[in-house]
Amino acid sequence: MRQIRRRLACAAATVAVALTGACGPDTPEKMTLTLATFGQFGYDDLLPGYEFTHPGITVRLVRAEQGGPYHQDLLSKLEKGEQLADIQAVEEGHLADVLAHSDKFADLAKIGPADVKPGRWLEWKYEAGRSKDGKLVGYGTDIGPLAMCYRKDLLEAAGLPTDPGSVKTMFATWDSYFKAGDRYVKRSHGKAWFDSSAQTFNAMVNQLPVGYLDRDDHSTLETNAALKDAWDQVTGAVKQGQSAGLTAFAEDGNAGLRTGAFATKVCPSWMLGIIEQEAGIGNAGKWAITDTFPDGGGNWGGSYLTVPSSSPHQKEAAALAAWLTAPEQQLHAFRVSGNFPSQVDAFTSPDLLSEMNSYFGGALIGQVFAAQARKVGKPQYKGPGDGKIQETVIAPALRSVEQGADPAAVWQQVILGVHRVVP
Repeated sequence: MRQIRRRLACAAATVAVALTGACGPDTPEKMTLTLATFGQFGYDDLLPGYEFTHPGITVRLVRAEQGGPYHQDLLSKLEKGEQLADIQAVEEGHLADVLAHSDKFADLAKIGPADVKPGRWLEWKYEAGRSKDGKLVGYGTDIGPLAMCYRKDLLEAAGLPTDPGSVKTMFATWDSYFKAGDRYVKRSHGKAWFDSSAQTFNAMVNQLPVGYLDRDDHSTLETNAALKDAWDQVTGAVKQGQSAGLTAFAEDGNAGLRTGAFATKVCPSWMLGIIEQEAGIGNAGKWAITDTFPDGGGNWGGSYLTVPSSSPHQKEAAALAAWLTAPEQQLHAFRVSGNFPSQVDAFTSPDLLSEMNSYFGGALIGQVFAAQARKVGKPQYKGPGDGKIQETVIAPALRSVEQGADPAAVWQQVILGVHRVVP
């Protein structure tokens, strides 16, 4: 991502507060608000500005490096009824487990600033932050709209087209995508089309109206025909040699990016930074991205800011969470960390629409992902255990298929595995 000169934090904060109405009268007493996050949210140089415009408030940022341990700790504290931070960030993949404890979180629709309306966010992002009983548990931060990344040089070497129109045709549906994969494997003499069946399947599942669980939190695997069709498509592609059988975010997956072990990859917006970092400067310009994703739009990733009921400063915490998730602050977070905003007004910002990525051949990534975000439909319901199903049941099952196991037999094992997680 190109480097953009940062504004002075205080000036940026003052302007943003004026625009969002978040700034109120001076706080009569001193208080410290604890903000717990993981990874990079892009908030570090915003917080001093908030403190400047809100005398008496100090914000203490507690950031975990890895999201997995962070969420394990969060869920453990929820189960035990222990004290949480005034604001707790929650990643989309763990949101269902948090929503199952909605009684331990404030309703932001009631305690948040009155001028923060649902229309601030994309409708699907806002609705996904609501619990079954209608409580708004989280203000949306970023999202992960899905596009497709591909190696132009590898497609050219295999005699496949790389012009934008032809690429869009190849990636228009999952059927056309896997058919193109068959051609690539044959013409490249056995090279892989995509990196991981688990990554591909996860994206396909996220597109479905119903995922692993219904709204009563029961398994759908024995009745969800669309889910089984996705399994059959992915495992069929594996049997044709399309998967490199790599583990995303692990050393083998990173090595595969460096060596060109596969030609295409499911690309939520946050994936671009990972590809650039792991594929390295030697592959700059070889990667490209298209604003087409098989069978429409989809989302993978993104987070929310929640205010636990245990906070002694709920209204002040909600005001800070509202300010951090305003379009101005989320555009800043996009510039410094690459987290794509979920706020509607951000999508018309010249800063976002002009954002260009030289590593991906000068692609206007702001325009690409804004277009993809608008294609996402209603949020899929994800019940408690959804993330555990993906991580501990589905991913190992698909790995076994990549290692030669029979897909039909493994599917029966998947059904049993899911029933061990949920009724």
